[in-house]
Amino acid sequence: MPSRGGRPEDGAGLVPADISTPHKEDLSSKIKEQKVVVDELSNLKKNRKVYRQQQNSNIFFLADRTEMLSESKNILDELRKEYQEIENSEKTKVKK
Repeated sequence: MPSRGGRPEDGAGLVPADISTPHKEDLSSKIKEQKVVVDELSNLKKNRKVYRQQQNSNIFFLADRTEMLSESKNILDELRKEYQEIENSEKTKVKK
Protein backbone atom coordinates (compact mmCIF):
# COMPACT_ATOMS: atom_id res chain seq x y z
CA MET A 1 0.00 0.00 0.00
CA PRO A 2 1.51 3.38 -0.98
CA SER A 3 2.15 6.06 1.60
CA ARG A 4 -0.16 9.07 1.86
CA GLY A 5 2.46 11.49 0.55
CA GLY A 6 3.39 9.34 -2.44
CA ARG A 7 1.92 9.65 -5.90
CA PRO A 8 1.59 6.24 -7.49
CA GLU A 9 1.58 6.68 -11.24
CA ASP A 10 1.21 3.01 -12.10
CA GLY A 11 -2.05 1.04 -12.34
CA ALA A 12 -3.11 1.67 -8.70
CA GLY A 13 -5.67 4.34 -9.59
CA LEU A 14 -8.23 3.37 -6.94
CA VAL A 15 -5.98 3.97 -3.94
CA PRO A 16 -5.54 7.77 -4.41
CA ALA A 17 -9.30 8.21 -4.88
CA ASP A 18 -9.93 6.43 -1.58
CA ILE A 19 -7.38 8.66 0.15
CA SER A 20 -8.50 11.92 -1.48
CA THR A 21 -12.19 11.49 -0.58
CA PRO A 22 -11.69 11.87 3.20
CA HIS A 23 -9.22 14.68 2.51
CA LYS A 24 -11.79 16.36 0.25
CA GLU A 25 -14.47 16.06 2.94
CA ASP A 26 -12.07 17.47 5.52
CA LEU A 27 -11.26 20.39 3.21
CA SER A 28 -14.96 21.00 2.65
CA SER A 29 -15.62 21.25 6.38
CA LYS A 30 -12.59 23.53 6.85
CA ILE A 31 -13.87 25.78 4.04
CA LYS A 32 -17.27 26.03 5.73
CA GLU A 33 -15.62 26.82 9.06
CA GLN A 34 -13.39 29.47 7.48
CA LYS A 35 -16.39 31.08 5.74
CA VAL A 36 -18.03 31.50 9.15
CA VAL A 37 -14.86 33.07 10.55
CA VAL A 38 -14.68 35.54 7.65
CA ASP A 39 -18.37 36.42 7.97
CA GLU A 40 -18.11 36.94 11.72
CA LEU A 41 -15.01 39.13 11.41
CA SER A 42 -16.46 41.20 8.59
CA ASN A 43 -19.69 41.84 10.52
CA LEU A 44 -17.98 43.03 13.69
CA LYS A 45 -18.30 46.65 14.72
CA LYS A 46 -15.12 48.70 14.32
CA ASN A 47 -14.60 49.13 18.06
CA ARG A 48 -14.82 45.41 18.92
CA LYS A 49 -11.74 43.58 20.11
CA VAL A 50 -10.49 40.40 18.46
CA TYR A 51 -8.29 37.82 20.13
CA ARG A 52 -6.08 35.18 18.57
CA GLN A 53 -5.59 31.90 20.40
CA GLN A 54 -2.03 30.75 20.88
CA GLN A 55 -1.59 27.47 19.03
CA ASN A 56 -1.90 24.37 21.23
CA SER A 57 -2.79 26.35 24.36
CA ASN A 58 -5.56 28.27 26.06
CA ILE A 59 -3.76 31.62 25.88
CA PHE A 60 -5.32 34.44 23.87
CA PHE A 61 -3.64 37.60 22.54
CA LEU A 62 -5.22 40.81 21.34
CA ALA A 63 -5.10 41.03 17.55
CA ASP A 64 -5.95 43.61 14.90
CA ARG A 65 -9.39 42.97 13.39
CA THR A 66 -8.43 43.97 9.84
CA GLU A 67 -5.29 41.82 9.90
CA MET A 68 -7.26 38.85 11.17
CA LEU A 69 -9.91 39.39 8.48
CA SER A 70 -7.38 39.55 5.65
CA GLU A 71 -5.51 36.53 7.03
CA SER A 72 -8.76 34.57 7.28
CA LYS A 73 -9.65 35.48 3.69
CA ASN A 74 -6.24 34.31 2.51
CA ILE A 75 -6.67 31.01 4.33
CA LEU A 76 -10.11 30.60 2.76
CA ASP A 77 -8.68 31.27 -0.70
CA GLU A 78 -5.92 28.70 -0.16
CA LEU A 79 -8.43 26.09 1.03
CA ARG A 80 -10.68 26.71 -1.97
CA LYS A 81 -7.69 26.47 -4.31
CA GLU A 82 -6.63 23.14 -2.80
CA TYR A 83 -10.21 21.82 -2.99
CA GLN A 84 -10.44 22.87 -6.64
CA GLU A 85 -7.14 21.11 -7.42
CA ILE A 86 -8.50 17.88 -5.89
CA GLU A 87 -11.70 18.15 -7.92
CA ASN A 88 -9.76 18.81 -11.12
CA SER A 89 -7.47 15.84 -10.51
CA GLU A 90 -10.50 13.61 -9.88
CA LYS A 91 -12.10 14.77 -13.14
CA THR A 92 -8.86 14.09 -14.98
CA LYS A 93 -8.67 10.55 -13.54
CA VAL A 94 -12.27 9.85 -14.54
CA LYS A 95 -11.61 10.94 -18.14
CA LYS A 96 -8.67 8.52 -18.46
